[in-house]
Amino acid sequence: MIIDVYTFPGFLKEISQDEERIAFRREQYFLLKQHVWPLSLFVTQMNAAGIDKSIISAEDVTTKAGDTIVSNEEVKLLVDLEPDRLIGFASVDPNREDAIEVLEDAFSNLKLSGLKLSPAMQRFYPMDEKAQQLYEVCIKYNKPIIFEAGMTWIKDSPTKYSNPLLFEDVAIKYPDLRFSLGHFGWPWVREVAMLLLKYPNVYADTALLYFDSPKQFFNTEFNNTLGEFWIDRMLYNKVMFGSTYPRIEQKRMVGAVNSLTLRDEQRRMVMGENALRFLGMEE
Repeated sequence: MIIDVYTFPGFLKEISQDEERIAFRREQYFLLKQHVWPLSLFVTQMNAAGIDKSIISAEDVTTKAGDTIVSNEEVKLLVDLEPDRLIGFASVDPNREDAIEVLEDAFSNLKLSGLKLSPAMQRFYPMDEKAQQLYEVCIKYNKPIIFEAGMTWIKDSPTKYSNPLLFEDVAIKYPDLRFSLGHFGWPWVREVAMLLLKYPNVYADTALLYFDSPKQFFNTEFNNTLGEFWIDRMLYNKVMFGSTYPRIEQKRMVGAVNSLTLRDEQRRMVMGENALRFLGMEE
């Protein structure tokens, strides 16, 4: 089982009928030349990469930009079209006055599987009271959170909100809240490794690529910045595969993970089994 925990669905044809909305997404995602393609192509690309399931996430920047980039309802629509291949995560702007109600609806009525939060994009610190209210809803429904941590390409998104060390207090105060630090918190990969070692409820994903090819960049970050055997020996149960599709082809990111020094069992855990546990889907 291979699960990609970090993909963006904003340019899938089935939710991209409005030209103004497409333009808004291109501007907000800073993917100015991104074209629109059918969901069937996404599934074909998953098949080519050997990926069984992908998490697709909504993105709510209502108080910053006036709208959602992808709404919870649009994610639900896509999941309903490919229920065996897609896992839907909600997004709620913590600065919304109705944030709690929106998240309750996403879990209870839309049946989405988790929450995606982007502190830099949504302009909040991880321990803000308004964010903590959302954490409590996630605990109530036993749903995990994926945080966009470290650097984001998105403009007007200060990285001061998403330094991985800011999430340590979240891990301490909410030990029953499973959360993942997206992009392995780059450039703070050592700090993320520390958090993975120290807190059972903290995970991270491999959706990081900022220089070079995927294999070269992974060699730099996972073999040089970290130790070649750190994931294989110590972090094998806390790291999950993520691609940041469509910024990069899933197949290339799978190849980059496969180039790391991992034993077969550890590779299976990184590529899918850890995600099942993170999602609460482990048998």
